[in-house]
Amino acid sequence: MLGRLGAAVLLTLTLPAFAEEPVTTFTLDNGLNVVVIEDHRAPVVVQMIWYRVGAADEPRGHSGIAHFLEHLMFKGTEKVAPNAFSGIVEAQGGDDNAFTSWDYTAYFQRIAADRLDLVMEMEADRMRNLRLTEDDVTTERQVILEERAQRTDSDPGALLMEQMRAAQFLNHPYGIPIIGWRHEMEQLDREDALDYYQRFYAPNNATLVIAGDVEPKAVRALAEQHYGPLKPSDAIVPRDRAQEPPQLAERRLTLADERVSDPYVFRTYIAPERDPGDQAEAAALTVLAELLGGNGQTSVLARALQFDAQVAVYTSAFYSGTSIDDATFGVAVVPAPGVSLEKAEAELDRVLAEFVENGPDPAALERIRTQVRAGEIYARDDVEALARRYGEGFSIGLTLADIEGWDEALSEVTEADILTAARKVLDRRNAVTGWLTQPETAPVEATPAAAATPVVAPEIQE
Repeated sequence: MLGRLGAAVLLTLTLPAFAEEPVTTFTLDNGLNVVVIEDHRAPVVVQMIWYRVGAADEPRGHSGIAHFLEHLMFKGTEKVAPNAFSGIVEAQGGDDNAFTSWDYTAYFQRIAADRLDLVMEMEADRMRNLRLTEDDVTTERQVILEERAQRTDSDPGALLMEQMRAAQFLNHPYGIPIIGWRHEMEQLDREDALDYYQRFYAPNNATLVIAGDVEPKAVRALAEQHYGPLKPSDAIVPRDRAQEPPQLAERRLTLADERVSDPYVFRTYIAPERDPGDQAEAAALTVLAELLGGNGQTSVLARALQFDAQVAVYTSAFYSGTSIDDATFGVAVVPAPGVSLEKAEAELDRVLAEFVENGPDPAALERIRTQVRAGEIYARDDVEALARRYGEGFSIGLTLADIEGWDEALSEVTEADILTAARKVLDRRNAVTGWLTQPETAPVEATPAAAATPVVAPEIQE
């Protein structure tokens, strides 16, 4: 999801191209793709390994196995003691973590550049040599169940988003939560984890990204030393996912929960994803989301609903297009006190209809387009953000030219492009609309209230 940008950035559209840092790519004989991003400003390096498998690739009935395995990957090998991986990294002054999405699973370490050899050896070791005991599986299964209890089951907003996504994707596995459905998570076992691991965790199903104070020649030598001997998996085949049938009518949900303090309206539309070789539509949708709801003071929804009509205390819009298959575009409104959800939704529809009819204000478009592109470029200051950008891009099938040309695609978005995208996507026949509200008769002593800000369904699960 595109983050909010701050005050207007006074830049022209002569901003430099994205890839000023030298980027080198190569492939090892076993199929491992390697990306080296040079940034010599500080003696720091980030190693990220991206597996091209995620929650949308799980066997039916085994939801949550991708995220479960992510946790189990820290349980150790013959070389690294159980649960010692992160401690070794921390002892060297570094930090590490991992996350799972619908389309990929990634692991990373940020550490001093002269410790790259160590973390590369450790990461390569657990790519094919993970060791799991029954106790490991039992313990970590309880951890992920508790994670679901805390992040989803105890949060009405998260529950609404989960239900809305399931309604949005009736046939595609994007409708299955990354964390998994509880009743299926409870049944995950050691055999499930090892079968999934042995099939998908292999060099020919991964991209290694090394970003920071490194030289490509030295990285190649280390990669060949540590990753080169690993055998590829013969089970890696092109992804063949079930696809969505055409949506013919709007789908609606209402979730009433006594923990809700501030009801809100949330709507998501099916939207095109960012495609290799053709990013213009995704760029237009990225700018559209910022125009409609990216800024709490100047966006279209904020000005119309919060300041002019004064029917809302919060509005937002988002577009998440970095996926292999269809993505989502969303809008949200938290009504002002005394304003019903019905009234808030009607006002939302009015403003969206006016936007589709009249298009964006040219001055606002120029400002937002520049801000969006500036945000993309400023991300280059963060080595980890650079590594994520390239790793995510390659994991969903983008090319090097696509990744490096994204800021140019954003700068070329026109008013006509935005209107075309808005008219295509903002169609309630392709939408799921959710109301989060309180029961008609709430208990006198309610449990802790949910946050007033709508929760967007997470794109990743740590």
